Amino acid sequence: MLISEFDYELPDELIAQEPLRRRTDSRMLIVNRAQQNWRDAKFQDFPELINPGDVLVLNNTKVFPARLVGNRQNLTGKIELFLIRELPDKTWETLARPARRLGTGTNLVFGDGKLTAKVLQKKPDGHLIVAFETDGDFAEILETVGQTPLPPYIRRQEKPTAADRERYQTVFAKEKGAVAAPTAGLHFTPQVIEQVRARGAEIVEITLHVGYGTFEPVRAADLSAHKVSPEQSEISLPAAEIINRARRDKRRIVSVGTTTTRALESATNERGEIEAGARESALTITPGYKFKTVSALLTNFHLPESSLLVLVSTFAGHQLMMSAYAHAVAHKYRFYSYGDCMFVT
Repeated sequence: MLISEFDYELPDELIAQEPLRRRTDSRMLIVNRAQQNWRDAKFQDFPELINPGDVLVLNNTKVFPARLVGNRQNLTGKIELFLIRELPDKTWETLARPARRLGTGTNLVFGDGKLTAKVLQKKPDGHLIVAFETDGDFAEILETVGQTPLPPYIRRQEKPTAADRERYQTVFAKEKGAVAAPTAGLHFTPQVIEQVRARGAEIVEITLHVGYGTFEPVRAADLSAHKVSPEQSEISLPAAEIINRARRDKRRIVSVGTTTTRALESATNERGEIEAGARESALTITPGYKFKTVSALLTNFHLPESSLLVLVSTFAGHQLMMSAYAHAVAHKYRFYSYGDCMFVT
């Protein structure tokens, strides 16, 4: 299939710029694959859709403040760095804006000198390799100097706020390492999790550190040539055993988010079993892929022509998903990270 087949029109006013007052206030479109239909609901209804014996799988990755705003040493003019990933030699791969001002050897200053960096390399794709210097612990200083890495489609006058640091994080976030939130999990509260458990479901946590690759534009016109960059993931042995037992018993595996889905499917072996351990999840899910583990999927609404929309469409069926998206646009659902959600059963 062509990536152009996953395009749709979205008015700017439907892109959520702020979170709702309460996490559970989001709307939810319930999409039924077997019946090829959908209905409007509220996320507050989600626990009622969980069956006894279901396994709900959450991604417990934690977003770190990956956005840095500073300047070139001894020069004015704002420079932004977005931290993509830490490399084995403790340098960082980054995106910069404006990148044209930053050549090899450029020194950068952040947080009134609390953190400095030197550009070591400019890669062919425009990414910069930088080395940071600080007098204290880098991670601790990053927490004070860095900003919440809100997606670029959240266009506000003010910088990310303290409220963003709390709301652009799931209530079950534990393992620091993501540059973006697993947004389907943003709707949950501890109360909702307890309601799901009270329905007789099991809840397990896995980790996939959401990286830039999840949101990188699809540059191949033909999806057969598209590859999503690997992301670090880990599934514990107890979590794998719970999921494998449920699959043997023909119980549903309900995945919260595309990142959770990618981690689960990447960890499924040829026998259809989840293999515990840490790995690079390098699986690219495109039409024709047969899902081995995930039975139902809670997800937010994704950008046109994105790898995430392709994944969800592969799970639900292309025609059904694009029709459901058209319904969501027509009925003014809120889109993207701080937006509403969809439950595909």
